[in-house]
Amino acid sequence: MVRALAVAGFVLLAALAAGLVADGLSFDRTSGGDEPPYTDYTGEPIDWGAAHVTEEGFFKDGYVVDLYVNCTTGMVGFEVFQQRWDWRELSGRALVVHEPAQACERAGFRPEF
Repeated sequence: MVRALAVAGFVLLAALAAGLVADGLSFDRTSGGDEPPYTDYTGEPIDWGAAHVTEEGFFKDGYVVDLYVNCTTGMVGFEVFQQRWDWRELSGRALVVHEPAQACERAGFRPEF
């Protein structure tokens, strides 16, 4: 019985870890371009059209972690198990590569970042 519970616990932890990695990789699929002017990146920028628009900005539902972008402040936050935390403001790289300010304007917000 102890072994069965240990295996079940291990499988659940592995699934949780896999979900966290999948959520992280699905949000930002770019790499490089770490120094200004941030033009030498590879990959696809965030598809803001695929995100849900909320009263605050954008929301992306993940397997484990839900991600939020506040279109007024530029704050990125996440929610896990119905607990929400602000993480950090959008970086200079994110502003250039992913163009969140333009996406927020298209969605009807007035970005202050």
